[in-house]
Amino acid sequence: MPLSRRKFLKISVLSALGTVGAGVGGFGYAHDIEPDRVEVVRVNLTLPRLNPAFNGYQLVQISDIHIDTGMTKERLQRIVQMVNDLQPDAIAITGDYITGRWLLERSLENLVEVLSGLRAKDAAVAVLGNHDHWTDANGVRGVLRDSGLTELSNAVHTVRRGDAMLHLSGVDDYWERNDRLDEVLDLLPEEGAAILLAHEPDYADISAATGRFDLQISGHSHGGQVIIPVLNRPVVVPTYGRKYPLGRYQVGTMIQYTNRGLGTVPPAVRFNCRPEITLFTLSGSTG
Repeated sequence: MPLSRRKFLKISVLSALGTVGAGVGGFGYAHDIEPDRVEVVRVNLTLPRLNPAFNGYQLVQISDIHIDTGMTKERLQRIVQMVNDLQPDAIAITGDYITGRWLLERSLENLVEVLSGLRAKDAAVAVLGNHDHWTDANGVRGVLRDSGLTELSNAVHTVRRGDAMLHLSGVDDYWERNDRLDEVLDLLPEEGAAILLAHEPDYADISAATGRFDLQISGHSHGGQVIIPVLNRPVVVPTYGRKYPLGRYQVGTMIQYTNRGLGTVPPAVRFNCRPEITLFTLSGSTG
C-alpha cells in the first residue's frame, strides 16, 4: 500500500492500543496474538434465484493471505486445515496472496505447497488482488494453477446439480482496471444464481447495477485491521474498500459481503478485528 496509508495506520494503531489496549498487552497482543485468532464467521444467505437443488450449499471464502507480511507457512497450514474441516461444497479466494517482492520466490513456493491442500467437493476458485498485480501477477497465476485452483479472472465456473446451475464468476482486479465485467456477463447463462468474486468491495456498485448477480464476495479492506472499540469502526481502509469495509451489505438487489481477510499489510497488526474465514450457507427464496 502507499506509504501514507502505512504511516497513518501505524500511528492509529499505536494511538488505539495506547488508549484501550494496555490491559491485553498492547502492541504485542495486536502483533503476536490477534493475527493468529482466526474466526469462522457463519453467514446464512437467501438468494432468490438459487435453485432448490442447491439449498444448504456451503461456500467458504478466504481472502488477503499476504504470506510475506506476518503470515507464516505454518499459520496458513492451520487455516487450510480449518477450511477443510468445514467440508465445504466450494471454496473461494478473493485475492492478495502476496504483498511485495521480498522473499518472493520462497513465498510463491510456500503458497503452492499449502494451498494445494485445500479440499472442496465441487470447486476451489480464485481471483487476483491489487497487491498481486503490483508484485508479480504471473507468479500468482502460476500459484493458482499449480495449487489446483480455478482462476476466475473475468471468467465463469458453473456448478451443476442435474439441470440446476449455480454460477461462480469473477473479475480481475478493478484497481488496475483489469476487470471485464462485460465478458463475464456474456459468459453467464440467463438461468441460475450468480456469485461474483471481486477483490475490491466497492466494485459492488458496478456489479449490482447489472441486476445479474445475487452475491458479491470481496476482501481487500482487511476490515481496517484495527477497529476502534465503542465507535466500532475501522481506523483506515484502502481505496475501493471504504464504502463497504466489512461484513454484509445490501446493494440494490445484490448482497455484498466483505471478508476481513487473513493477513496484514505493514504494520502486521490486528486489534478488535480478527482474521476471518467465512462460511456461507445458501438457500433459495421460499416466497
